[in-house]
Amino acid sequence: MRRLFYFLTLLGFSVSAQGHEYLSFDELNSAFGWNFEETEVLSEEVAPGLHVLFGVGGNVLVSIGNQGVLMVDSQFEQMVPKLEATVRDLGGNGIDFIINTHWHFDHADGNPSVGRSGSWIVAQSNSRRMMAGEHPIDLVNLAYLQPPYPPEAMPVISFDDHMQFHLNDATIDLLHYGPAHTTGDTAVLFREANLVHMGDVFNASYPFIDAGNGGDIEGMIRFCKNVLDRLDADSTVIPGHGPVMGYEELADYIDMLETVASRIHAMIDAGMSLEDVLAADPTAGFDERYGDPYRLINRAYMSLSR
Repeated sequence: MRRLFYFLTLLGFSVSAQGHEYLSFDELNSAFGWNFEETEVLSEEVAPGLHVLFGVGGNVLVSIGNQGVLMVDSQFEQMVPKLEATVRDLGGNGIDFIINTHWHFDHADGNPSVGRSGSWIVAQSNSRRMMAGEHPIDLVNLAYLQPPYPPEAMPVISFDDHMQFHLNDATIDLLHYGPAHTTGDTAVLFREANLVHMGDVFNASYPFIDAGNGGDIEGMIRFCKNVLDRLDADSTVIPGHGPVMGYEELADYIDMLETVASRIHAMIDAGMSLEDVLAADPTAGFDERYGDPYRLINRAYMSLSR
């Protein structure tokens, strides 16, 4: 993340860790190196009728069966034609339902396109509320002002804590356990397949906690623990970003979050500033596995200091 900051500065982008200045979508696109035209959608079968689709943005999970097509997350509008083509190649015919794991652009910006095509969009109530307004997303070394979604992109069904689908011979639980990555996260559990899509509550690398919009590291731990209690050693776990994983990786991730949160909490109690905490290396022992901790430490410090 530090390297990205210097890269953006050299390119002349206006960057603010406080959210006072925002990148345009095109600048955000350049900063993260997204290439909508050249990126192909890759698919991986994770259970009969269930496939993970990898493109630009968050991982997509699609259920295809005799009752239709249900998709978890919609990536970006530029990727929707490729997602739809992949669904057709896998035997689907249009997307009947979209479940958004949360409201961030890299998971829900495909909503306008799928909404116009007639898909029913579903999200947790807080996520739907966030989609209706304009919200700054402070990514620590850069910031983006996410605009409101148009009417066709808005969820037509919302829920508070739990709802259930019965589709394609599957029992599908939509689960919300309070603020975590954002204020409106959903885990999507396919019971018979013993598989869950976690959205950005769980990732292959250190997570981003949207502390400015209700995200909370302690809530993230609680959310992950509640989901883990519904799984077993053979469960398949789909992260928001990264390869398909399982029970052990989620358990290790929870251990990491608990350790880091405990260390930062103790440092805050001792009166340490954010700069002091960064220098104290509260993620020691985890960086080799999870990557650059700068953004996690910053957002965890903010959420624990509230």
